[in-house]
Amino acid sequence: MSNLWEMILKGGVVMIPLFFTSILALAVVIERGFFLRRRRIIKPEILDLIQRIEKPEDAEKATFGLSQQKGPFSNVIRVGLQNHGRSREEIKEAVVDQGRQETRVLERGLVVLETIAGIAPLLGLLGTVLGMVRVFRVISEQGLGQTQSLSGGISQALITTVVGLSIAIPALVAYNYFSHKVEDLVLEIEKHSAALLEKLNRF
Repeated sequence: MSNLWEMILKGGVVMIPLFFTSILALAVVIERGFFLRRRRIIKPEILDLIQRIEKPEDAEKATFGLSQQKGPFSNVIRVGLQNHGRSREEIKEAVVDQGRQETRVLERGLVVLETIAGIAPLLGLLGTVLGMVRVFRVISEQGLGQTQSLSGGISQALITTVVGLSIAIPALVAYNYFSHKVEDLVLEIEKHSAALLEKLNRF
C-alpha cells in the first residue's frame, strides 16, 4: 500500500484523475459483468411462457405471468403480448420501439468505458508533458548536475504514461467485450420476438 501511495505522489497531480478513472472503470466492469449475464437477461421461464402460447387465451395468461418478471427481455415480450389484438405491423412497431429503449438499458455504462479508454492515455500524456516541463525547468535553473531533481521529473513522466495505458487498455478490452455481448443479447431477443410475432399472427 505504501508503494502505491509513493507511486501516486511521484506521478504528480495527474495521478488523481487517473486514480478516479480507474475506480470508475472497475465499477462499470463489475456492474455490467453482473447485469449482462445471459441467464439474467434471457430468462428460461420467459422462453417457457413463449413456447406455451398456442391460442389467444394463452397470450393473456403469458401477459399476467410476465408481470412478475423484470428486465429488457420480459419488457419487449410483454409489449408484444399486450398488443396482440392489433395488426402484425402495429405489434411489430410497438416491439421495435420497446426494443430500442431496452437496448439503451443494456448499453448503459459502456460509453463511460469508451470515454475512459480514450482519456486515460491523454491524461498519461499530460503527466508526461508536465514531468518533462519539470525536468527542463530544473536544467534551466540548476544545470545538468542535479540528478535527483531530474530523476523526479523523468519519473513523473514515465509513471503517468504507464498508469494511463494500464487503465486504457483493460477499459478498451472491456468495452469491446461488453459491446459484443450486448449485440448478441439484442439479436437473441429479436429472434424470440420474431417467433412470438409469428405465433400472434396466427390468431
